[in-house]
Amino acid sequence: MKLIIVEAPAKARTISAYLGDAYTVRATVGHIRDLPKKGKGLDVEAGFALDYQVIEGKEDVIRELKKLAKQADGVLLATDPDREGEAISWHLKELLGLSDEQARRVTFNEITQKEVRRSIAAPRKINYNLVDAQQARRALDRLVGYEISPVLWRRIRKGLSAGRVQSVAARIVVDREEEIRAFAPQEYWTIEVALTRENGEGGFTAHYFAPLGEKKAELKSESEAMAVVNAVKGKPFAVHSVSTADKKRSPAPPFTTSTLQQEASRKLGYQPRRAMAVAQQLYEGVQIEGHGLTGLITYMRTDSLRLSGDAVSGARDYITREYGPEYLPPAPRAYKNKAAAQDAHEAIRPSYVELPPKAVRGSLTEEQYRLYKLIWDRFIACQMENAVLTTLTIDAEAAGHIFRANHTQVKFPGFIAVYEEGRDEEDVIEAALPNLSEGEALRQSGIEPLQHFTKPPARYTEASLIRALEEQGIGRPSTYAPTVSTILDREYVVREQKHLKPTPLGETVTGYMREKFGNIVDLDFTAAMETDLDLVEEGKLPWKDMLQAFYGGFALDVQRAMEDVTRVRVPDEATNETCEACGRPMVVKLGRFGRYMACEGYPNECRTTRPLSEPTDGFCPLCGGTIRKKKSKRGFSFFGCDKYPECTFMTWDTPQKTQCPECGKTQFKPRYAKQAICENPACSVFVPEDARGYKKKAESSGEDGGGGKTAVKKAAPSKTGAKSAAKKPAASKAGAEKPAARKPAASKPASRTKKT
Repeated sequence: MKLIIVEAPAKARTISAYLGDAYTVRATVGHIRDLPKKGKGLDVEAGFALDYQVIEGKEDVIRELKKLAKQADGVLLATDPDREGEAISWHLKELLGLSDEQARRVTFNEITQKEVRRSIAAPRKINYNLVDAQQARRALDRLVGYEISPVLWRRIRKGLSAGRVQSVAARIVVDREEEIRAFAPQEYWTIEVALTRENGEGGFTAHYFAPLGEKKAELKSESEAMAVVNAVKGKPFAVHSVSTADKKRSPAPPFTTSTLQQEASRKLGYQPRRAMAVAQQLYEGVQIEGHGLTGLITYMRTDSLRLSGDAVSGARDYITREYGPEYLPPAPRAYKNKAAAQDAHEAIRPSYVELPPKAVRGSLTEEQYRLYKLIWDRFIACQMENAVLTTLTIDAEAAGHIFRANHTQVKFPGFIAVYEEGRDEEDVIEAALPNLSEGEALRQSGIEPLQHFTKPPARYTEASLIRALEEQGIGRPSTYAPTVSTILDREYVVREQKHLKPTPLGETVTGYMREKFGNIVDLDFTAAMETDLDLVEEGKLPWKDMLQAFYGGFALDVQRAMEDVTRVRVPDEATNETCEACGRPMVVKLGRFGRYMACEGYPNECRTTRPLSEPTDGFCPLCGGTIRKKKSKRGFSFFGCDKYPECTFMTWDTPQKTQCPECGKTQFKPRYAKQAICENPACSVFVPEDARGYKKKAESSGEDGGGGKTAVKKAAPSKTGAKSAAKKPAASKAGAEKPAARKPAASKPASRTKKT
């Protein structure tokens, strides 16, 4: 009997089902040894010696593994196929007392029977270059976090933290905010003319292009725009030219970790951490009806665009069979990796092309199905023929001025028949154009000059921040999701309608870091450190030499910062609301349980506080008010009506963009449910609280709900519209616990002034 050790219980069950009784498969359930939670765990004077300790609660796991290892004919270490997984295998070797020859390493890029059997038939030794690279990363993160954080506590506020990657990510968000503030809008004008045929049919809109025979013109003032309007107003129009052009569009490459997180955010609304958690489930194995435990996708932490020949061949067969030979390019598509890519694993793809999403939908949760479909569709599309788009352009002329109208339509769908990549900004949909001939007379039915102002760059979303980190060479596939989560959890950044905005705390900390620890938040310096870690992985740079080169200058920066006794004040964040008690402005403060609103005079002159909330896309099923996301006293998110206290609707369930097909009210999705439900008590498909699948926990747990920790006698914050709403969650222990009763401020319309 051989012992195989993996990280996750789900993966252990899947592999065990593939191999049978000849192998015993056990899981470590994550890391088993790590640096201590308290203290640096690193001795610089002793040559950067790391103090690894058994993680609390893993003693029984190690005891069982030691016993099984002694009884086994051999031990195969099958932790995840990355630096971290390699390091876990090394920790297992050390704890189990195995020699290098006894500790055989296997990796699975996909959890399929074929791949598992192939891998265990060809074990290798532990790759100590990968282990050293992981140790160097952990040491760097400890040095930065444990030496800078105390400086922040002394000079700014207790409880703050710095990080080698997180501080750079926060700086990127802060830099964008400063760029937005410094942006000076520039005025420009466009002109729209409504045209029809002479008989009044075939109406369409054309936009001013340029004087006849010239390149596209820019109208920078009202006087320039009105000069054109006055020149053509009331004048006859005629078709100057009609042209068509075909353009090919190629499919997007298969997913890497970064692009999967970006697309899951754009198309599915999944935060990076959630997307990776669901991907992990699909990789480790899901119980599929008729197939048993099945790993559905390849390893999800990768920066490679490489695909196996078997996978590509399977995709091409599927495309020919399902769509026809015209959808198949003459040769398989291959995608070139970026220069910094490690290319350790394939791109993220389905393990089995013969298991399309529709075939497994009944066995997956809604989250699993949607992410699997996204991965499967993108993989199939990346091996399909180009799409062909035809653009029709009509130039209309009057008084020596050209007005242009365009319309693009799909001539041959190609890969678009399966999948089209999401975009951060939505495309403008162009209206269809009539079939016109050159020289045909047109009638002008209206002309309108429009004033615009250039807009500042958009704030980052989680998807675009991950893309920025990747483009700058900051972090690696395994770090993107935790980095974004960390700066949000630390309240350095908050979400506002899916965009990331720095808080005053985040801006203060980033400003201090720029001044005192410029290298740590310098993008080029951090990217160079990632390159050095890659050199360690390749065996070209000893990891302790790398740490020594970094630490000299870093230690001096820490010493200088400690000697500077200047305190830095974090300004309160202004709001547009006023205190109902004294009339002073309300500001956003940061307390023990997170951000909350308080009177400007709090706590000495006024005691008014309110929970901080943010609007969602949902509407209250009782009164139609906006559903706002709020936080309970213990930090759990819940959702409530903005018309409180007049309306007491509250729920733990997340509002969706979809509406109930029966009553048209917003649907809500409980965390552990596969589908969204209706929470309108007057609806025929209303789902009561006790039927929503909340996970129960013993009442003695003391938890107040949310996150799967709802107490037995308190399954939700209140019954819909019931009197039990008297006990309400709050944003801060500091003040009143009632939710805000004000409506969110209406969003400002886009700058657009019409003049005729």
